[in-house]
Amino acid sequence: MKTSDCDILIVPGHTNSGEDHWQSRWERQLSTAWRVEQENWDAPNKDAWVERIVRDVERAKKPVVLVGHSLGVLAIAHAAPQLAGGKVRGAFLVSVPDVERPDFIPAIDRAFAPIPREPFHFPSILIASRTDPHCDYAKAEDIAYAWGSAIVDAGDAGHLNTESGHGPWPEGLMRFAGFLKRL
Repeated sequence: MKTSDCDILIVPGHTNSGEDHWQSRWERQLSTAWRVEQENWDAPNKDAWVERIVRDVERAKKPVVLVGHSLGVLAIAHAAPQLAGGKVRGAFLVSVPDVERPDFIPAIDRAFAPIPREPFHFPSILIASRTDPHCDYAKAEDIAYAWGSAIVDAGDAGHLNTESGHGPWPEGLMRFAGFLKRL
């Protein structure tokens, strides 16, 4: 599949993805990409976030590929059971947060717990770092296996966001292109 063959839905996490974040750059760079806009990026509401994803998938004109980062990954996981029917062709997931961890940000992201464990009905890939402060690699790997996602070890890469030096993230874009090719 080529980018022109699908609608690419960018699903950011808590506080949205800033202008220099790789998701924002991809949205500007890929002509069929658009952001799933949430009403409140600073106080995430799981049900509202899931509803927006489902609505945007329904209004897409082409097959959909989801691109989630951080809490957006969990929003996609919670939405997955409502995305049956074949319109979603794949999900490219980056830096899942472990919202089940006792020391995680209380009241904000914990609303997304427990982490869904049902397999997705579409192909997916989860990219995880060995040094992500929001999720241990072993937990990310366990989540990927539960979802039926391929797991990619990003090495010592932090949370794969602007703060960890992944603004442009050309390696991620190449990995995304390879993922699309297999869909």
